[in-house]
Amino acid sequence: MGEAKRRKELGLPPREKTIERKLPSLDKEAIQQKVRSFLYKNPIVPLLFYAAAIAALFWGLFNLAKVYKLF
Repeated sequence: MGEAKRRKELGLPPREKTIERKLPSLDKEAIQQKVRSFLYKNPIVPLLFYAAAIAALFWGLFNLAKVYKLF
């Protein structure tokens, strides 16, 4: 006996069909254009990003050396 017949005999309404949700598609070109225009307006941002990355690398190396007492 199928589920639909059981539900009918039990007096339950038919099961609702699930709606498949799709992720919204991203327009890569529009996002790339926004990022480029932001970076052209603020040229200091990449420099700050790289400076922060290098500082984090040196900080991690310093703490690693401190833990193992290399100097």
